[in-house]
Amino acid sequence: MTDPAGALLARARRLQREAPLVDGHNDLAWELRERAAGELGRMDPGGPLPELHTDLPRLKAGGVGAQFWAAFVPFTEPSPLRATLEQIDLIRRMTERAPELEVAWTAEEVERIHGQGRIASLVGVEGGHAIENSLGVLRQFRRLGVRYLTLTHGSTIDWADASTDEARHGGLSPFGEEVVREMNRLGMLVDLSHVSADAARTALRVTEAPVVFSHSSAQAVADHPRNVPDDVLETVRSNRGVVMVTFYSAFVHPQGAELMRDMFEVQRRFQAQHPDDPHAAHEAYEAWRTASQIPRGSVALLADHVDHIARVAGIDHVGIGSDFDGVTLLPEGMEDVSCYPNLTAELLARGYTDDEVKKVLGENVLRVMREVDRVAERLQRERGPSTATIRELDG
Repeated sequence: MTDPAGALLARARRLQREAPLVDGHNDLAWELRERAAGELGRMDPGGPLPELHTDLPRLKAGGVGAQFWAAFVPFTEPSPLRATLEQIDLIRRMTERAPELEVAWTAEEVERIHGQGRIASLVGVEGGHAIENSLGVLRQFRRLGVRYLTLTHGSTIDWADASTDEARHGGLSPFGEEVVREMNRLGMLVDLSHVSADAARTALRVTEAPVVFSHSSAQAVADHPRNVPDDVLETVRSNRGVVMVTFYSAFVHPQGAELMRDMFEVQRRFQAQHPDDPHAAHEAYEAWRTASQIPRGSVALLADHVDHIARVAGIDHVGIGSDFDGVTLLPEGMEDVSCYPNLTAELLARGYTDDEVKKVLGENVLRVMREVDRVAERLQRERGPSTATIRELDG
């Protein structure tokens, strides 16, 4: 008797051995900070962490070739620069501790590490508030190995509009545009997940290098402001960038997107009601979220987002950015990082060729990394570091 599902999974695992699966976003570092104060002796990802989505044994089981770890701190953090540096340090300590991981800076290093049967470890800073309006801080992040900066998180900042907050800049302010230009010069990936559609349009107009959306899905499939509208997808094609599909049910399920469209406004309302008690604000929000009864969806729903982005932007412009350990609800069949082969098998079942699947798994984002590095080499010959300030450019 034939076993079509088993054969597809076997083929999926083979493809993930041949080409690195590069996940654009994982929030394990924040969970380690919150649950264990960053003390890896108390909470070691090298062993099983069943209460989380991520640990190294399951990353290996899932066939992951490279992971962008998010150095995330909330917008409300009183010292975002210090806290972000602590998160970068945590990611580095985690990488040094684990024989399965090795630091990667370039696409070539990712391919070498994957070829040796290990997992490439990369860092992205989530939220432009972390640079505290300083291009000098941005440069120091790059020297520490940060490969991308997500321009906003959930809140509009001094120079960039978020998708889930009031717009104040028409997208990006002049200083925000200068941040993009300096990221191009540094060889940092401009990450447009979570920014407003106008901020994405502005960044795409200004940038000289391909951009990424490290963990965003298709707005036409699930109408949440964090997802990417079709006109932006079309521009990503001409920009040669990549949109990396995220897994959170509230963003990928059409009904979930409708229920959670105002989730950040609700969070801000509870924070205003409990200004001196973050725990009470969080508990109130969690009660609201639980009562919303978001449907989980399935692996097939994630493939629907891949299908749509591939149709509108092209197969060369879609990737994977799970947001494991940064979300509370996942589709059936994608419960943790061991489950990636289920999505790979679903794409194969839909008729994607081996070469097309490899592009989605990671070849597209590795191509973007190479192109970003080539642009940086050219720009560094043409101009030096920007010393512009937000006061000079924005008044």
